[in-house]
Amino acid sequence: MDFLPIFMNVKGRLCLVVGGGEVAKRKAGVLLEAGAKVRVVAPEIDPSLSEQAGVVSIVARFDEQHLEGVMLVIAATNDRGVNEHVSVHARERNIPVNVVDDPELCSFIMPAIMDRSPLMVAFSSGGASPVLTRMMRGKLESLIPQNFSRLAAFAERFREQVKQRVTNPAKRRIFWENALDGVVAEKVLTGDEISAESMLQQMLADEDNIVRGEVYLVGAGPGDPDLLTFRALRLMQKADVVVYDNLVSKPIVDMTRRDAERIYVGKKRADHTLRQEEINALLVRLAHEGKRVLRLKGGDPFIFGRGGEEIETLAAENIPFQVVPGITAASGVASYAGIPLTHRDYAQSCMFVTGHLKDGTMNLDWDALARPRQTVVVYMGLQGLDTLCAKLVEHGMPDATPIAIVQQGTTQNQRVVTGTLSTLPGIAAVEKLHAPTLIIIGGVVTLREKLQWFHPHHD
Repeated sequence: MDFLPIFMNVKGRLCLVVGGGEVAKRKAGVLLEAGAKVRVVAPEIDPSLSEQAGVVSIVARFDEQHLEGVMLVIAATNDRGVNEHVSVHARERNIPVNVVDDPELCSFIMPAIMDRSPLMVAFSSGGASPVLTRMMRGKLESLIPQNFSRLAAFAERFREQVKQRVTNPAKRRIFWENALDGVVAEKVLTGDEISAESMLQQMLADEDNIVRGEVYLVGAGPGDPDLLTFRALRLMQKADVVVYDNLVSKPIVDMTRRDAERIYVGKKRADHTLRQEEINALLVRLAHEGKRVLRLKGGDPFIFGRGGEEIETLAAENIPFQVVPGITAASGVASYAGIPLTHRDYAQSCMFVTGHLKDGTMNLDWDALARPRQTVVVYMGLQGLDTLCAKLVEHGMPDATPIAIVQQGTTQNQRVVTGTLSTLPGIAAVEKLHAPTLIIIGGVVTLREKLQWFHPHHD
């Protein structure tokens, strides 16, 4: 974060705007809307600015004395020398200063604003691209109706009452989520606040039955945050606790609620932070505490993700849960690598196998894997690559069969190494590949050279 995003109370406080033109007029208008008193200083001041209620105009060049008693400063002249002069003197007095379109001279940035008072949303690129921030605001304006201000005011009206009745902070947050994302909110948005209040009071009466722990088993996909589902994103923002593993990328973890507790239970080869049984027990304990638990798993939770083991435990404990599928590594990584898993000319079927079984061995159905005209995708097979290639050749697969290893697929660090069953083990050793990787075996690998350029993550 280049800047700390804050909302400042300027009601009744004196703020200084240096400049008297159209830009200064806009900045003064924002300050006035927030309840500030505005002092405007410039040699020439637009009459439509100086005549506004709440504005005190001083027709003069900026002088250090104009900073007396002000809470913050905005420099909005077309003379960089003047703007710099304002910035230097404001900083010397530790007064927050913004210089329009000149981030180097700013101690704070004026964001693009979406006003649904008392709900406020501010956008900023730290001065890097004001146009982009305005575009983002425009997109959100179309998603959040104007009458959301009514919903925010409704919540404010009952905030203290709910706080007294629901004393547990985690349960109180869940209570408000249920209220503001359900029938109560619909009633408020349509103007029927009498019915909304009645429903809210009923929810308070039944609060012990409504607020209960549950678990969301969510597939995070193979790494690229753009591959998350809408449902996954919604639940990521609702959870009180995030339990995540080694295959979940940092950008995805960062998309969970900022104030949620985060518990890393990552598993690497021969290095398990928690055993699976301990993870199962952790999910149960957190849910019994009344928390909404996000179990965030790389790929899809039901494809080599042990999701089935976890929900067996939850079901046995009568804990409510939801399962959200994710894009499994086979489809996501293959797509980003430019390798179709099936193709009429090369493969009419596809098999997914894991190269690291529960007892640590690679005891696979080699005859089934070695059949012609199919694609084989191996999860967690890097450590056993030599054995994998040798066994496939031993069971009849030609040693010239194309094979690819994709490291950190779908991310900006994606690497793809290709070869054949006879050559790839040596190539992989030279390239010093490391987990996470996915191995793709079959004739479809030859299509990579033709198709990789049509994807933004080609290497």
